Amino acid sequence: MTTLTMAGAINAGLRAAMERDDKVTLMGEDIGKLGGVFRVTDGLHADFGDDRVMDSPLAESGIVGTAIGMAMAGFRPVIEIQFDGFIFPAYNQITTQLAKMHYRSRGDIQLPVVIRVPYAGGIGAIEHHSESPEALFAHTPGLRIVSPANPQDAFDLMQQSIACPDPVMFFEPKARYWDKGEVDTARVAAQLDGATGPANATAEMGKARVARQGSDVTLVAYGPTVRLALQAAEVAAEDGTNVEVIDLRSISPMDSDAVVKSAKRTGRVVITHEASTAFGVGAELSARVTEQAFFHLHAPVLRVGGFSTPYPGATFEHEFLPNIDRVLDAVDRVMKH
Repeated sequence: MTTLTMAGAINAGLRAAMERDDKVTLMGEDIGKLGGVFRVTDGLHADFGDDRVMDSPLAESGIVGTAIGMAMAGFRPVIEIQFDGFIFPAYNQITTQLAKMHYRSRGDIQLPVVIRVPYAGGIGAIEHHSESPEALFAHTPGLRIVSPANPQDAFDLMQQSIACPDPVMFFEPKARYWDKGEVDTARVAAQLDGATGPANATAEMGKARVARQGSDVTLVAYGPTVRLALQAAEVAAEDGTNVEVIDLRSISPMDSDAVVKSAKRTGRVVITHEASTAFGVGAELSARVTEQAFFHLHAPVLRVGGFSTPYPGATFEHEFLPNIDRVLDAVDRVMKH
């Protein structure tokens, strides 16, 4: 076990994957000698060289298109979109090429591309630097969407994503880059080096995690809001409400079975994420819970998220983001039924 920040855990996960497979390459804006805006790739260029850690032009569509070609040639590219709001120039490449090539070729072509996306708010950034676009990509079949909430998951999910034969969008909650935690650096290696190898690792990366056990309310979160959910659960416990917190980890495919199982036991569900609630991940999960656990619910499924406005400037971002008060208000509302 070693203590790492989330940024350090992602770095360690990238390093382990590159040491395991010389076909793993990194590409993105300023990721080489600089180590990236958030220094997530710090030191990798010095150790692996220009051929495997490549600075790219400021052209997101070109970065993704190049990665698609590299994957078709047998490489396993990991590319960085420097900030969440910069991904939209590459939207066409991701949704019409990367997501569909395997299906279009009847399985003959695999594109094991990982797209790293620092996303969400909480760092006081300027416009286009605090978006949460995960639902836009989760709506597209053919893409896996994951988001870690702690250093251990960041370390594990990064290596599992690189080993996965499918394209993976790896959404990194940038406000959590400096959160520290204990990381078992041997756990995922046992999966990847075992008899089933990448198949076992791919199965694991799609599973949700019970972050806190409870009996009264199921509180679901992922990425940046998992810590918020755990904090809200602790406050609720002071008033006698036992909240179970589920970390989705994978947005697509979504482990709704784990949430439904919890919902049938607690009878109450609250979902929180930073993205706007309208047409979001929470809406999809709410529909699944309602369809599969309707007769077990004591109250409607509630969602707590961002408002239906463009992400505001730094001065007002904390008015936009879900907070403990808003989450606890939703918990109180479902507990009244």
